[in-house]
Amino acid sequence: MEISEIVSRLEASVQAVMLGQQESVRRVLATMVAGGHVLLEDVPGTGKTTLAKAIAASVGGGGFQRIQFTPDLLPSDILGVSVLDSRTSSFAFHKGPIFTDILLADEVNRASPRTQSALLEAMAEKQVTVEGTRYDLGELFFVIATQNPVELRGTYPLPEAQMDRFAFQCSLGYVSVDQEIEILNSQEKAHPLTRVEQVVSRDDLLRVREAVTRVGITPALQEYLVRLVAATRGRAGVKLAASPRASLNLLRISQALSLFEGRDFVLPETIQSLASGVIGHRLVLEADAHYAGRTGQSVVADIVQELAVPV
Repeated sequence: MEISEIVSRLEASVQAVMLGQQESVRRVLATMVAGGHVLLEDVPGTGKTTLAKAIAASVGGGGFQRIQFTPDLLPSDILGVSVLDSRTSSFAFHKGPIFTDILLADEVNRASPRTQSALLEAMAEKQVTVEGTRYDLGELFFVIATQNPVELRGTYPLPEAQMDRFAFQCSLGYVSVDQEIEILNSQEKAHPLTRVEQVVSRDDLLRVREAVTRVGITPALQEYLVRLVAATRGRAGVKLAASPRASLNLLRISQALSLFEGRDFVLPETIQSLASGVIGHRLVLEADAHYAGRTGQSVVADIVQELAVPV
């Protein structure tokens, strides 16, 4: 199967479930094939969990696990635990749900910071260390986490180090009235998830991930991309700016999105369209800027407007 056919079949399969969310679906899938992780932040009922399930159901041969984050969740509930085997009088490690290809971390901000930290090593290095022993995760390992931004009771803000592990953050938002009617009709007899078939394999996705690195980008555009990220440093109102990891993520996701758009090279418009979602959530603003209604995404949007595009 050609790379273009793989990405189009995967996108079409997920789009059939996520009606009216074409742009968000494409960007989430681009982040996955770029090797990054996604944070979906939106109000309840917009389809965050459904999106993760649709992706997992469309991939054959890949594992899928869901963790419902709660205040009493422990790191061992994610990573696994050593259990005494009475027959051998020795401890055997029982792997937790993190040992999968696609992991849904549902309502990730409901768990304590201690439990949230169990994801740090896994998301950055595709490995976990338990009791001094390192265990490698699969090459495809992809975390799609959800959180509700309007509910504060029983939640814990994600620390800066955790936010930086997410390559992309987005919201699905509400669909139009016509699209919502279409959603009602599509679920009249059964949920569309029940009709999802495995349209690509795990190996297909790994081939796409390799193809992403071959998508061309000119030196001038590469410098433009880095300048977008660097412009957050030393900027008025920004307490914590974006790191080089943001530049790497912006490059890879721009290359991946170009594949979904049917090109083997990156355009400035692609970088600009992704900048807020890749950079914005990493920024920590000064109190004055925060209370003035500024957000990380609005800061990045201003930078995009200010910075000249190379010709």
